Amino acid sequence: MAIIFICVFDFFEQDNYVYTFKKCCLENRELELPDEATTMILNTKGTHGDISKDIKSFYDYVNNHIVTTDFTKQIDDEISYLKLDTKVRREFMLMEARLLDERREGEAVGIAKGKEIGIAEGKEIGLAEEKLATAKRMLAKGCYSLEVIAELTNLSLADVEKLKEEA
Repeated sequence: MAIIFICVFDFFEQDNYVYTFKKCCLENRELELPDEATTMILNTKGTHGDISKDIKSFYDYVNNHIVTTDFTKQIDDEISYLKLDTKVRREFMLMEARLLDERREGEAVGIAKGKEIGIAEGKEIGLAEEKLATAKRMLAKGCYSLEVIAELTNLSLADVEKLKEEA
């Protein structure tokens, strides 16, 4: 099984025409999953590597819509035919609408998760700052031992000692 992505930008910024990946074990790179799955990323802006004349002409077609070979002529004819087919156009527009809805839903979920994480991090930072401020006030009063301050603020004794040195 092959999964092929056609990119009009170089995702990895290595200028390769093709990037080919197989699933392998991270601990032993020679072990591969027996699923025979291969992922290929075709970089239409690439400049390195060996590719066939047909693939090169396909890249030119994708980048510039120029028909230079029988292969790209077949692709162009098929695209022209599909553009004229109202049923295909309608299905394509419905698919685009579904993708847009899914993208919007994904963005909304991402924003909600981001806010949730941001609020949690903000609370954590605020709590840490309040512990330090309380410990500083207790140190300024001079009525508490370092151990008691550490216990009441949930700071480590080392942190309280450091605050005392800074004061």
